[in-house]
Amino acid sequence: MNDVRLNRPAARGAAVALLLAAALGLAGCQTAAISDIATVEEAQGSTENISSLTAVIERNPNDPEAYNVRGFAYGRGGRYTEALKDFDTAIKLNPGFYQAYANRGLIYRFLGRNTEAIADYNRSIQLNSSYDTAYIGRGEVYRTSGRTQEAFNDFEKAIQLDTTDPRAYHRRGLLYQIRGQHDFAIEDFSTAISMSGGSPEPYNGRGLSYLARGDEDNAFADFNTAIGLNDKVAESWANQALIYERRGDKARAAKSYARAVQLDPNYKPAVDGLSRTKTS
Repeated sequence: MNDVRLNRPAARGAAVALLLAAALGLAGCQTAAISDIATVEEAQGSTENISSLTAVIERNPNDPEAYNVRGFAYGRGGRYTEALKDFDTAIKLNPGFYQAYANRGLIYRFLGRNTEAIADYNRSIQLNSSYDTAYIGRGEVYRTSGRTQEAFNDFEKAIQLDTTDPRAYHRRGLLYQIRGQHDFAIEDFSTAISMSGGSPEPYNGRGLSYLARGDEDNAFADFNTAIGLNDKVAESWANQALIYERRGDKARAAKSYARAVQLDPNYKPAVDGLSRTKTS
């Protein structure tokens, strides 16, 4: 019965519009934890492995920076308990170490301990009111907690500080997007793209805003670029499928939705899209 209705253009358009709305809503909830921890590592300027960092600490047991660097290495590897211990030690050795507070706040956020995360970001900002990373981190806690105005203010502050971190523009773009301010969103996503280079997330974000404006060709180009950059992201495949579905190409849509479901069986826009487009 559903397949029969979807063969009618008006009904199919309504279903696709609902999928676009769902995709836009989920885009506003992205966390992008991996890119966050990668940014921490780049900011600190270390690619050494944990064993090498431990050797540094053994030679310099009172150096807070050594613990801070090993802490984010632990965080990158998902070893959050060890990361917290190292950041605790770094802060104990240097109570004014605002970077360590922000780094510990990031780990707390990954663990879902948002109250502690905000407290650490607040302390980091108290110690250095120009530290853009702390505003971005706190803004992300606010954003994923539904405190969108506070999140917007923090991303705005980081941008006013001339941040070179693309997350500030990407996250502010997501907030513009859920407000329906797609021109502003596209501008922010484009800035994030120019800063980040190889990240698929802002391409997906910009593509959805293009699509919301009715610019299907640019949306399709962005979704395809996102897949080319990283073909393991379910959202990118579901977004590509959305274009195929809008164009009435159910076979290609179903194939892309199926790939998205394979990557993330819980990604609802892909699950719903596949149920509409697959053939028996």
